[in-house]
Amino acid sequence: MDLFKLILTSFLSIITLFLLAKLMGHKQVAQLDFFDYINGITIGSIAAELATDLETPWKSLVAMLIYGFTAVGLSLATNKFPKVRKYVNGSPTILMNGGKIYRENMKKAKLDLSEFLTMCREQGYFDLNDIQTAIFEYNGKLTILPNSANRPVTPADIELNPEPDHINTEIIMDGRIMDENLKRMGLDLKWLEKQIKAQGYHNVKEIFLGLCDNNNKLSLFES
Repeated sequence: MDLFKLILTSFLSIITLFLLAKLMGHKQVAQLDFFDYINGITIGSIAAELATDLETPWKSLVAMLIYGFTAVGLSLATNKFPKVRKYVNGSPTILMNGGKIYRENMKKAKLDLSEFLTMCREQGYFDLNDIQTAIFEYNGKLTILPNSANRPVTPADIELNPEPDHINTEIIMDGRIMDENLKRMGLDLKWLEKQIKAQGYHNVKEIFLGLCDNNNKLSLFES
């Protein structure tokens, strides 16, 4: 009986975690802010307790739901009220601008000079003279605006107007033809078979991945 209860509470924990994660959105698995980090750890701990609590699993379940709905409520509040967002998430801090490092702002961000230099190097800036502005974001990341003389050349700088890029579409995956994608591109099986043979393949099973661009150029990759 205890084994059955353990299996039941484990599945209940997994299902609840999945539903809460879907409810709270992809932010929980992306770059976390301070509250999301704490909330994620707490919900995970409660879920582990729920999976093994055979006597009163409803207590852990209620706690998980409270944390989950609190996270959703705060997310809605921060989207609607900027002042709440600033209080919950914090605000960006300028650490360096125009060749000047702001020591007081670094203290507010709780960063020392070594940590700041490390974060700059991680983004490829070994010389601070190449940096125009460095901003410490509320999610703990450092955003850098390079000096205009050191930033990469863009097509606009040399008066070029390239065609807009498009995402390639998967036509073949794991040796299987993606019929819906092929139809959406305005192509058919006859065209695909011709392209496959033209690139030296005899069967679609030989192909691990096939990508088609906006100009109907097919790129094939073997498994």
